[in-house]
Order: sequence, then C-alpha cells, then structure tokens
Amino acid sequence: FTSPGVPQWPAGTPTTPSLKNEPESPAKSEPGEEFRMEKLKQLWEKARRLHLSPVKLAELHADLKIQERDELNWKKLKIEGLDEDGEKEAKLIRNLNVILARYGLDGRKEAQMVHSNSLSDSAQDDGLGDPRLEKLWHKAKTSGKFSSEELDKLWKEFLHHKEKVAEYNVLLETLSRTEEVYDNVISPSDRSQVKDDVLHSKHSELKDRLRSINQGLDRLRKVSHQGYGPTAEFEEPRVIDLWDLAQSANFTEKELESFREELKHFEAKIEKHSHYQKQLEVSHQKLKHVESFGDSEHVSRSRERHALLQGKTQELGYKVKKHLQDLSSRISRARHNEL
Repeated sequence: FTSPGVPQWPAGTPTTPSLKNEPESPAKSEPGEEFRMEKLKQLWEKARRLHLSPVKLAELHADLKIQERDELNWKKLKIEGLDEDGEKEAKLIRNLNVILARYGLDGRKEAQMVHSNSLSDSAQDDGLGDPRLEKLWHKAKTSGKFSSEELDKLWKEFLHHKEKVAEYNVLLETLSRTEEVYDNVISPSDRSQVKDDVLHSKHSELKDRLRSINQGLDRLRKVSHQGYGPTAEFEEPRVIDLWDLAQSANFTEKELESFREELKHFEAKIEKHSHYQKQLEVSHQKLKHVESFGDSEHVSRSRERHALLQGKTQELGYKVKKHLQDLSSRISRARHNEL
C-alpha cells in the first residue's frame, strides 16, 4: 500500500504517526510543527517548496488536517483491535492518494487536479479534459440563456464535476493496485475472506462515486440545455451534489427537511470560506508588492496580517471539509440502510 511520492514509513503501518509535537494553531505554528505525523510534515514541506498559491496551500492544509485526525483515530481503533479486516486503513490510504493527486504531490506532472474552490480556476481556457463537458460548456456559453454570473456558477459546477471524475480515477487505480497486491501476497486460503471483507467495501465506494458522477453529468446536461430555473435550491456545487444525493437516499420527509436546513448553513459556511480565500489571495499580492518596495516595518506588519488571514482561511477550510465529510457520511449511512 505504498503511495507514490510519499516518504516511506515502516511496513505494515502505513499510517503510523509520530507523536513528538502537539499541533499548533495555523497562524502561530512554525513550518515543521504544523502536523504531529512525520509523513504529513514532509508532505507539507514538499508542498511549500512547490510554491503553490496561498489558496491551494490553505486547501491542502485543511485536507492534511482531516487526514491526520482520521489516521490518529485509526491508530486508536487498531490498538483496540477494531480494524481487523484493514478496511479503515485501506480507506485512509485511498484518501491520501487522492490528496497527493489533487495537489501534484505524487510525482506526476499531469496529476494535479483542478480544485473547484481555487480562485485561479476562473480562467476558463484551461479546458475540461472531457469532450462531452467541452461540448456542453460551449453550448451553454453560446445559448444566450445565462447571465455572466450564471455562467460563472455553471463553470464552477463543471470544474467540480471534473474533480469528482479525477478522484474516481485515483480510487479506481488504487483499487487495482490493491487487488494486485492481494493476488501476489495473500495466501490462497485467506484470499477469499480478505476480498469479501475489504474489496467489497471498496467496490461499493466506487459504485457510489460513479452514481454521483452520472447524476452530476445528467444535471450538467439539463442545465446547459435549459438554463437555471427561477427557484434554484442551492448555488454551491458541493451542496447541490449533497442535496441531489439526499433526495434519493432513505430519508424520511422530516429528516430530509432537516438535512435541507443543514445544507443551507453549510452553504453559508462555504461562502464565508470563499470570502476569506479571496482576501488571502489579495493579501498575498499586496505582501509581494510591499516586500519589493516597502520598508522593514511595513513588511513586518504586512506579513503579520497575511499570517493571521492565512490561519483563519486554514481554520475555515478545515471546518468546511469536516462538515462536508459528516454530511456525506450521513447520506452514505442512509443509502446503505436501504440495502
């Protein structure tokens, strides 16, 4: 289960943490003290050397914090013997592979995915990597049915769909490698039980992802041809996704209404995070200018303001991703209750 581009850690414990340092708050911590786990520290430092944009770094920071929390929780479960089939461990490795690919940390130049929350994604000449999406986008742009604000909103939906497809492909590749490892390493007498316990869950996850992708493509096709209706339920692509999935899950009418209200709060949280991301990008540009032309006192004040803003953006990013994870888990549980 080794991940490409990730420093190796002891065999058999791909998520073994180093507990030397307690985590610091994002605004105050030094570069080497962002994370408790050594491998995540090394990934964070690698990302900083790649000169990712401040927004991308803040997003990565949130993803790595979620990963660290889940891996430390997994360690406790393993000590208590609650992950006998290794499924939770395997899921952590899949999640880490997705993070590596998303931010170009897996050693593949083509692997860095478009991230729907990044400001640089507003450049609409990057391409969508799928002829079907390109055709739908061209149709929408030339239809005259969308205002400029609606086109921006639709473009975010296209980028979100592209990201979902890329994540699915990473998971599919990871599953393929896992099956290959089992075929080569697991003894014949154990192989059947391992595949039943572990691989079945991975295939179920892929099926859920593929269903979501197909639903998303149907939605993009419909909106591109008809335009946005006058009473759109939600604006943010991730919230739209969750609402579509929730409506087809095994929720009662009361539970669905409660979920709708929670999605409204979640969308407001995403909007607040997006606002801070924009402020962080502006702050970064101002800081670069001040560092070139300002005096030392002005530079010091600008760096301090930038660090505070960066810390707030990272904190909000973590809360958004944790909330997204919680909402997705609720839908997943409701779906599996149908079976």
